[in-house]
Amino acid sequence: MNAVGVIVEYNPFHNGHAFHIEEARKAANADIVIAVMSGNFLQRGEPALVSKWKRTEMALKAGVDIVFELPYVFATQQANTFASGAVSILEAAGCRFLCFGSESGQIDSFYETLSFLKNNDSRYQQQVKLHLEKGNSYPKASSLAFHDLHPDKNMIDLSKPNNILGYQYIKAAKEQNASIEALTVTRKNADYHDPHFASESIASATSIRKALFSLNGQLESVQQYVPESTYEGLIEYKEQYGLFHDWELYWPLLKFRLVQTAPEQLKSIYEVEEGLENRILSASLESESFQQFMERLKTKRYTWTRLQRACLHILTNTLKEEMSMEEEKASYLRLLGMTTSGREYLNKYKADLALPMVSRISSTKDQQLLLDIKASRVYAMGASGFAQKKLLEKEFKQPPIIIAK
Repeated sequence: MNAVGVIVEYNPFHNGHAFHIEEARKAANADIVIAVMSGNFLQRGEPALVSKWKRTEMALKAGVDIVFELPYVFATQQANTFASGAVSILEAAGCRFLCFGSESGQIDSFYETLSFLKNNDSRYQQQVKLHLEKGNSYPKASSLAFHDLHPDKNMIDLSKPNNILGYQYIKAAKEQNASIEALTVTRKNADYHDPHFASESIASATSIRKALFSLNGQLESVQQYVPESTYEGLIEYKEQYGLFHDWELYWPLLKFRLVQTAPEQLKSIYEVEEGLENRILSASLESESFQQFMERLKTKRYTWTRLQRACLHILTNTLKEEMSMEEEKASYLRLLGMTTSGREYLNKYKADLALPMVSRISSTKDQQLLLDIKASRVYAMGASGFAQKKLLEKEFKQPPIIIAK
């Protein structure tokens, strides 16, 4: 059985994602689509709108066959580490292809760019350092440095978010000597961070979340932009837990952590560097909401995403040593769900999987899995009462979801 892999967050699963799945299956002539999906916290350092279990269910009902969780240690990291962990999982799961959406849509351009940067690495790193010294954030410095090298017009635009991730996927596969082959499809209509609805049927996950959290946010306002299974799943989640997750839910917990933490203690948290601890503590005392806190915290040097990730690691009390790895590869495959076709694939190739597969959590000493457990406990704290208890139970009692199709 031929499997194509996708690397996703599905926050939430929308029509653009359904298009990507369909195109990936066609481009790879695949029997099976395997998704590596971030858990309850995401790459931009924010909580997922709904839990990983509900997002898994949405994905399986809309075209994905198998969902593996991308561990917290990768899912909440900058693009290169995020990509390395995800690619290692798809390789271990036996995927012949990796298909990602991009603004470029031309796979050869990614390989040309990779070769170009490898051949000009010394100059590139010098220019990155120069732009960092001018007070630019790392993503901005990287983009400016690439432009300084006068790349060929056929190369990808590394200021675009999906191009950046696609480039990192290909780079990770090359560095890991992976056998997986990369494919790309052009993103349709909506930009990755577009805050507004871009067409009658395609919208970014950002714009969908913005609509759901607006003052008059009604689920009906996003119905045309998501598959019916996602729409029904959002309704069910809101009825079951009484909320959608965003940073404001966790602001009281974060502030509580901060007001009782000394600067020296904060410095031990992952991604708290260069005196950032003092700025964080000062801003927290003056802020009444997470939005206000972030607006006080934001500088030219630190992107919103970089700061959110630091805040997330403070919230989960994730220390620098807990995120250190000898190599940026996953140590297990955490199975969240599958269709009947997905189960057939796993039954056929289970003995050939390059990593141990985890379907239920038992006693474990695996550092990556321990971080996932801790993150899920913190995620549940956003709810209260019975809803919190249900979310906590899910991590330990929920077997992989199975969808008959």
